[in-house]
Order: sequence, then C-alpha cells, then structure tokens
Amino acid sequence: MQVTSATSAYAASGTTSETTQTASTKKTVLGQEDFLRLLAVQFQQQDPMKPMEDTAFIAQMAQFTALDNSSSLLQQITQLNNQQDALTANSYIGRRVTVDDGQGGLVTGDVSGVEFMDGTPRIVIGDYTYPVSAVLLVEPAPVSES
Repeated sequence: MQVTSATSAYAASGTTSETTQTASTKKTVLGQEDFLRLLAVQFQQQDPMKPMEDTAFIAQMAQFTALDNSSSLLQQITQLNNQQDALTANSYIGRRVTVDDGQGGLVTGDVSGVEFMDGTPRIVIGDYTYPVSAVLLVEPAPVSES
C-alpha cells in the first residue's frame, strides 16, 4: 500500500482541510478527522487484487488511537496547568509580592485578591492586576499592630 497515492487522490478530490478553512485560518496540522478521511480514501483507492493488509490497517488504527490519546493528554495537562496557576495565585493572597510591571519597572505590594481574565488568573495589587508569571519575589505580609 502506498500512502502517496492515497494522499494525492485525497488532495485531488478537493476535500482537503485547507479548502474548507478560510484563507486567514489555514490548518497546518492534520487532526483526527483528516486521518479518518485519509484512511477512507485509502480504502477507496486500493487495488482490489492487492487489498490493504490487516497488519497495515491495525498499525494505522494504533496510530489513530495514539493521536487521540495524545490529544486527550494535552487537554488534561492544559487543565492541570490552569488549575495550578489558580492555586498559585490564591496562595499569594495576603502576601507581599514584587512583580515586573511589564514596562521595565518593579511593583511591590500586598496581594488583595485574584481576578480571572479569559480563564487566566491575575493577582490584584492596589488598583492593578498582574499575571502570576510576573511575580519575582514573595514575602510574608507585614505584621500589623492592632
């Protein structure tokens, strides 16, 4: 079985993912749907006298399963990273931190809260918010005399 003949037949059929995408958002990576389309084209274009061997089919299905599992794992890692950022931001509440203000300066102040913008936590110092990644130093909050 030659993959090149299937991919060229796939491209010639005019159903590539690039033709279904708009010009400004061209797809650069093959996804699960593309893989299944290629597999279907391989079945359609195979020589009836030399059908695809079952071992080749099993190997391709194993690759598809690995792709699916990798995609799922990437989503889970991204969710875990977002949760970790939220926990880190919450741990800064009540502490004095020094952050990079993004303009070459440093800002030091007590963290009074956490805001989420587009799902990303930002710590609140005074009237401004800063990304968790901008934190350079964390100190205990000063002890107030009451």
